[in-house]
Amino acid sequence: MLVGLQNKKLKEVKVYKSIPFKDYRGQLWTSWELRKINKKFVHDKFSFSKKNVLRGFHGDKKTWKLISCVYGKILFVVVNYNKKSKSFLKCQSFILSDKNKKNILVPPYYLNAHLCLSESCIFHYKLSYNGKYNDAKNQFSVSWRDPKIKFKWPIKKPILSIRDKKNA
Repeated sequence: MLVGLQNKKLKEVKVYKSIPFKDYRGQLWTSWELRKINKKFVHDKFSFSKKNVLRGFHGDKKTWKLISCVYGKILFVVVNYNKKSKSFLKCQSFILSDKNKKNILVPPYYLNAHLCLSESCIFHYKLSYNGKYNDAKNQFSVSWRDPKIKFKWPIKKPILSIRDKKNA
């Protein structure tokens, strides 16, 4: 079962919680249902990270992303990057894990980043967009420590990609 939770901080960002079926074999849970999240997802991605890997801030103008952590624990941060919005550069953070089974629906014009808090983690995102996928060269990229965003990461020296080092 998938339940929508109220999100008062950034109303465009939707939070869902998967309620798993549990028995002696383990668990089974749902991350997406069309009747709950009415998006046509066309692309799935997974990223595996080690502890202290920080990925992002990245986003684009057309992609909806349904984010979850299927293994481990991450600090997930979203930032409104729509210059026409009243909440431009406002951010919100979430702890996502295989234990809490939260899913975050991130709209276009939002940046997102995540930090692996556990020894390792698997980050899953379902993508909904029209046309071609906006790969790195067609995305917004902002430094993980951009002073305009004003997010305090709980780490001073994260492990970064070449792309994220260039933005730092």
